[in-house]
Amino acid sequence: MRLDKFLKVSRIIKRRTVANDACDTEHVSVNGKRAKASYDVKENDIIEITFGQRTLKVRVLDVREHTAKADASSLYEVIE
Repeated sequence: MRLDKFLKVSRIIKRRTVANDACDTEHVSVNGKRAKASYDVKENDIIEITFGQRTLKVRVLDVREHTAKADASSLYEVIE
């Protein structure tokens, strides 16, 4: 699954266009490297997102095309 779609499906970022913009402006890295929106997300990838001064670091636990809002947080675990 594409990185921008995963960020939207997991509800880390609410809209896919915003996720795409975050990737384009290099606010998102996967496994320590800057990632494009087209990056193919796999289980156990470490995604790091910078929101201004705050950084969110998560580990991908599962990759699903669709998920209910209540189950979205089960797709990842917050590391930092």
